[in-house]
Amino acid sequence: MTAATIRHDWTLSEIQALFDLPFNDLMFRAQAVHREHFDPNEVQVSTLLSIKTGACPEDCKYCPQSGHYNTGLGKEKLLELQKVVDEARAAKDKGASRFCMGAAWRSPSRKDMPYVLDMIREVKSMGLETCMTLGMLSEDQAGELAEAGLDYYNHNLDTSEKYYNHIITTRTFQDRLDTLDNVRKAGMKVCCGGIMGMGEDITDRAGLLMQLANLPQQPESVPINMLVKVPGTPLEDVEDLDPFEFVRTIAVARILMPASHVRLSAGREEMNEQMQSLCFLAGANSIFYGEKLLTTDNPEADEDRKLFRKLGIRPEEREDVQTDDEREAGLVTAVQEERNKHLFYNAESQTA
Repeated sequence: MTAATIRHDWTLSEIQALFDLPFNDLMFRAQAVHREHFDPNEVQVSTLLSIKTGACPEDCKYCPQSGHYNTGLGKEKLLELQKVVDEARAAKDKGASRFCMGAAWRSPSRKDMPYVLDMIREVKSMGLETCMTLGMLSEDQAGELAEAGLDYYNHNLDTSEKYYNHIITTRTFQDRLDTLDNVRKAGMKVCCGGIMGMGEDITDRAGLLMQLANLPQQPESVPINMLVKVPGTPLEDVEDLDPFEFVRTIAVARILMPASHVRLSAGREEMNEQMQSLCFLAGANSIFYGEKLLTTDNPEADEDRKLFRKLGIRPEEREDVQTDDEREAGLVTAVQEERNKHLFYNAESQTA
């Protein structure tokens, strides 16, 4: 087996053995795998916008948007379409190639779906990749989102199946797997990861990564979040996760899922430049730009660009980021150039 072979039969003991490697050995192996599939100096950049905030009926113990906890977060209605369009345009101007939209729902309602579908179409028309996280999806809902042009659907497993009931009781682990299955059936790409530092042990972190890696098709994007401890949530006083354990989790995720984008996601506000750099070295190659990740702080885009310059990192570009209008304009220019070729001669072809 080569380092970059994609497997779907990882065992818990194999993954725990990776976590137990000396730190330098683990980093070397992860970096070798990373270089087989990606440019090591490119990072995919996304922006996340909360399109509907607060009053979620789920009881996720880490989440300030849960209606079960008093975190001081007010309930907001679904954003107007033009506001979403303006935010997407600003994100693209700052270098984002993907625009992600999140709503605090258990699942989208019938009355809200038309607005959500319009958001997808408008953002897609700008040449941005589109991603949404709206809670659980039925097969029909997933089909509607795919038909509107949604590229990615985010639905995290959050933690291992063993530890899951310690974090969420209002929906089951199988509910989450069913939504992922519906997303795949609709032909969309999957963004799915978890949160570290919720009081889980190393076996739980290994179990989460095993579940992700052993899916029939590994997620194209794997967000690895560091818990942001929010006052008012049940996890506000949980013990901090050692930074090296977080970096190890990034590295193991890279080894298990060689072709996936591993996203350094929530919690970056608490990470210094050195820790973020270690995460990139371990194989993280996706981040969120912007001041907020839904409702929690995130390093501003200008700070990220400064760090990118220090490390020699470039934002990853989409293979095709042109809108229909831009493509049409390019074709018109090409036709005109072809028609006018006979009016010019190639000076470089003349000998002196």
